Amino acid sequence: MDAIQRVINNFNESIQVKTDAVGKLAPVIADAAAAIADALLNDHKIMACGNGGSAADAQHFSAEMLNRFEMERPGLPAIALTTDSSTLTSIANDYQFAEIYSKQIRALGQENDVLLAISTSGESHNIVHAIDAAHDRNMVVIALTGREGGQIADLINDNDFEIRVPTWSTARIQEVHIMIIHSLCDLVDLQLLGQDG
Repeated sequence: MDAIQRVINNFNESIQVKTDAVGKLAPVIADAAAAIADALLNDHKIMACGNGGSAADAQHFSAEMLNRFEMERPGLPAIALTTDSSTLTSIANDYQFAEIYSKQIRALGQENDVLLAISTSGESHNIVHAIDAAHDRNMVVIALTGREGGQIADLINDNDFEIRVPTWSTARIQEVHIMIIHSLCDLVDLQLLGQDG
């Protein structure tokens, strides 16, 4: 297969996964966005975390909230728990890597805050611990997962939202996660500002 055809195939696979997922995921995305908007309207914050590409996605989400998405508006309180290298490395060194997010959540999280937890496999130990910590703080959890949801699927309670991308390809899951994040940002802006951009 030549390089051009491979690129075409990657685009087509991404389009197909999004097409297959949208009917199932759209209602959950809408409900999750409403939960985020409700938290923000009640003076709560959003915390986001993930590993690798999912860490970048957590930071991407936080940047869209703190700065702007597509409409001009005041910044919204969101924290990417992935960005403070001193905190991350001290926790990993003094305790264990699995606690790098949970310790931050236990220190900073408050009841009715929202945790956006991102794991393509649903098996990331530090994300599992983060969800446990969020539940201990009575926070709402929005989990972006893929595959079969992994351990995270078993942690989701009635107040939470799991937005699971139905494929096994990490790359395709991450591509849909970005679409989900942009959809969440768009709906939050719509609900807070009451107008289309």
